[in-house]
Amino acid sequence: MSRTESVARTNGTKASKAAKPNKVGAAAEWADDRLGLATLAKKNLRKVFPDHWSFMLGEIALWSFIVLLLTGVFLTLWFRPSMVEVVYDGSYSQLRGIKMSEAYASSLHLSFDVRGGLLMRQMHHWAAMVFIAAMMVHLLRVFFTGAFRKPRELNWVIGSLLLLLGTLEGFTGYSLPDDLLSGTGIRAADGFMKSMPVVGTYMSFFLFGGEFPGDSIIPRLYTIHVLLIPGILLALIGAHMLLLVYHKHTQWPGPGRTEQNVVGYPMLPVYMAKAGGFFFVVFGVLGLMGALLTINPVWRFGPYNPAEVTAGSQPDWYMGWPDGALRIMPNWETHLWNNWTLSWNVFLPIIVLPGLMFTIVMMLPFLEQWITGDKREHHLLERPRNAPSRTGLMVALMTFYAILWMAGGNDILAIKLKLSINQITYFNRAAVFIGPVIAFFITRRWCISLQRADNDKLLHGLESGVIMRDAQGGYTEKHIPLPVDKAYTLTARARDEVYVPDSEADENGVNAPGARLNKLRSRFSRLWYGDNIQKPTKAELEEGHHHAELEEAHDAPLEGHAADGHQFDGRHDIEDEHLSRQHD
Repeated sequence: MSRTESVARTNGTKASKAAKPNKVGAAAEWADDRLGLATLAKKNLRKVFPDHWSFMLGEIALWSFIVLLLTGVFLTLWFRPSMVEVVYDGSYSQLRGIKMSEAYASSLHLSFDVRGGLLMRQMHHWAAMVFIAAMMVHLLRVFFTGAFRKPRELNWVIGSLLLLLGTLEGFTGYSLPDDLLSGTGIRAADGFMKSMPVVGTYMSFFLFGGEFPGDSIIPRLYTIHVLLIPGILLALIGAHMLLLVYHKHTQWPGPGRTEQNVVGYPMLPVYMAKAGGFFFVVFGVLGLMGALLTINPVWRFGPYNPAEVTAGSQPDWYMGWPDGALRIMPNWETHLWNNWTLSWNVFLPIIVLPGLMFTIVMMLPFLEQWITGDKREHHLLERPRNAPSRTGLMVALMTFYAILWMAGGNDILAIKLKLSINQITYFNRAAVFIGPVIAFFITRRWCISLQRADNDKLLHGLESGVIMRDAQGGYTEKHIPLPVDKAYTLTARARDEVYVPDSEADENGVNAPGARLNKLRSRFSRLWYGDNIQKPTKAELEEGHHHAELEEAHDAPLEGHAADGHQFDGRHDIEDEHLSRQHD
């Protein structure tokens, strides 16, 4: 065999060995052939996400939920969801020898005898608080910036359901230790159910396994808390994230950002590294809170006894607003045939009002779409000031929530401020109706004023603080042009179009279908847009710039040097080009 043939055979052997994949590669190739993972990963790992601090609010909610799952798994290893009565003989001496349920005894055991148990309990509770708070603030951010508009209406509904389920999950977890405070909350829930006409008593008997307190409520709440609601939450969070990726992330307007693209960082490695680091930040903060800030000290309250009530008892903060509605509701009852009593004073504020509020929140995207008639897709966010009525509506709802939340602590306020609890109640009864209206109009006028200030900046530039004197002795302030990115942001919005219905009747005088509804929609549209200040037209912008150039040219000889009109023109040429794209 010649040397050339030997070298060729050697190279061929090496090539065949290199072409043959190793075991890991073979397994990956096998999975990719059947699942298409490589194509899916290649597409989504390079997915671009915009970068802004407000987008982290949703991440806080997500990472708090992960902490809830991790700490919850730890707690399930020692918690016993049983109402069987035992005598406590643990290390907490003040309750030793007291009869209590196994659920409460295991809570004490977790707090005092399990290494790290109290830390996990408190981290779990704080994570629940942060989870609900982050979802609320994230919901506000989405609404104020218009991120709920088409095609994200369904994601808004999913987010609203997550908030509702998170609240119910918090209540069920809060009730599991079976201490006197949580038992008082369960007793109240029993009364809430019984206020529902016809079905209330049946629901109470089914849930409690007989008359309150029964012997089944803690095991059933445990099943709901660790299986039912978390499973639904996981499914909804997965759907929420999938829709986020499918519709692409919204972004703030700016140069280079359009409705068709996303400007930001790819998921791998930049965004994934930032998100992973942020998870450890959230985990660390919750760890510090669990270690340093006491929450729900069940050993202070003692075991639940139906004959006792904790003085000054308050629910967790996210349940404060329906409790406040209950406290300020007048004592309205209806007695039918001396046998049945309809407790409107409980049924309306606890059953009807929360359901109505969550329904209104879920319907907000569809309500605005109906009023405005806007069927376009929106991927650029909107500044809150550019939607005054929308911003005012949410502030009104926030005010309504805040007044009810404050009413939930009317007894504490009366004690701390040395006021009459009756006067506080009467004030809240009036404020809950008047306050949201005042908040709406103040917020709306505030936003319109900010719109007018933005237009002044576009037309006349920024105030420089330099005062100049002309030949006639008059004084004027020199204005400097806006930066290109700032001007772009201020003009990156569409003009508001009030809905005008077609003719109510045809040539034969027959009313068109839905004429009354369209007329009502037109009225709402006029109210919605009201006194909004529209962005300047191209002609108005050119006139304002021309006026500024004349002033600058007139004042330049007094300054002793040439005016920088060239830079001014160049910047606003770009703004004019952007405005022409917006209008034409």
